Amino acid sequence: MITFIISLIVLIVGFLLYGTLVEHIFGIEPERKTPALTKTDGVDFVPMAPWRIFLVQFLNIAGLGPIFGAIMGIFYGPAAFLWIVFGTIFAGGVHDYLSGMLSIRKGGASLPDIVGDELGQGVKVFMRILSLVLLILLTTTFLSGPATLLQGLAGLGTMSFSGHMIPIVWVLIIFGYYALATVLPVDKLIGRFYPIFGAILLFMGVGIMIIMLGWHSGEMPEVMDGLHNRQTNGLPLFPMMFVSIACGAISGFHGTQSPIMARCVTNERQGRWIFYGAMTAEGILALIWAAAAGTFFADPETGLYGIDGLQAFAAEHPGQNIAALVIDRVSRSWLGTVGGILAIIGVIAAPITSGDTALRSARLIVADFLKWDQRPIPRRLIIALPLFLCVFGMVFVDFNVVWRYFAWTNQSLAVFTLWAGTLWLYKNSKQKYGWLIAAIPAAFMTIVCISYILIAPEGFHLHLW
Repeated sequence: MITFIISLIVLIVGFLLYGTLVEHIFGIEPERKTPALTKTDGVDFVPMAPWRIFLVQFLNIAGLGPIFGAIMGIFYGPAAFLWIVFGTIFAGGVHDYLSGMLSIRKGGASLPDIVGDELGQGVKVFMRILSLVLLILLTTTFLSGPATLLQGLAGLGTMSFSGHMIPIVWVLIIFGYYALATVLPVDKLIGRFYPIFGAILLFMGVGIMIIMLGWHSGEMPEVMDGLHNRQTNGLPLFPMMFVSIACGAISGFHGTQSPIMARCVTNERQGRWIFYGAMTAEGILALIWAAAAGTFFADPETGLYGIDGLQAFAAEHPGQNIAALVIDRVSRSWLGTVGGILAIIGVIAAPITSGDTALRSARLIVADFLKWDQRPIPRRLIIALPLFLCVFGMVFVDFNVVWRYFAWTNQSLAVFTLWAGTLWLYKNSKQKYGWLIAAIPAAFMTIVCISYILIAPEGFHLHLW
């Protein structure tokens, strides 16, 4: 409990202090008109209230990542708490803030254009490809995950493909919703309903935290128990944990989402609360679920508690989506019937609403490349249809394979965004060494991504040393 409470306090203080420093180094200009005001088009550039933008941004970035990633990350031990806290403050918050604010400064530009402006035309082309691959992978994972959860709750038809079952009816239902959210103006569906789902997700996190603090709190993982690797599958803590816990610490996907809301911000003062603030809220959510997963599974009969109890639970369900099972078990047990239903709704809605904005972001990236005006609906459909076909085809690939490649691609994207932010700050910040706030996490994440692909089973599979 001590580790969790201290981590929670540090996260909040980090937002207030370090977030303010990042804002100061960036050098906001409150009098500068934002793209939402200078390029209003009623489709993507739409002025919105700051509180609404915050909730939409939070829901956009808080998909399966901060929940699934945190649950899988706590298998490595209490070190997960440190990565969530310091990763959010010094890496994720900086990454999200810079990607959002640079989009505002560059007229609402998409991520590939932001990075390409700083790192060169060749990198811009590469970033377009990498971003589209990431967004297609992410949409696929955020389509398959909720469809599987809904299948468990309500049934409906499934089909078998290459040895694994696909909840095809739910896939088609969610896919139909994705089509609407991708094509309709941002304020018609996303801006209207996402704040509600964002509030549900926050309620779920707060509810889990309150119950957790009174539930076997003595078995909660503590940093003072040691930072050694507790994972039983033989994978090393570094760099594996730093890729497993992505959205709860730093995520390149966020950089693709920030420009969507950057086109709705009406004053640069709002940037810290929207971009850095939403990342902090996501870090808190990841912290809660990491602690809950490491606390819930206590078995007096076997004497297994904390992470050992979680490991035993995972061993009882080989080949299954352990994170989804943990969410279902914890929510129903701790929050009761009504609270459990709301929690499951939140867990289902979060990835769905991240998946559709991922497709929307992909449409914007292609539109920016083609320089196509997105006000005519036919032009939106021409871009969106090939993206829909790619995502639908990926649904038939094993979820676990897609998730692993998504995780590494996701962190690699963050590396490019941070290096672009480093160069922009070097050239534009009035603070002589201000660029270090982006350069240090950029260097660290570069090491993480290169190390991961060299030793991971889906990479070159080299020996750790």
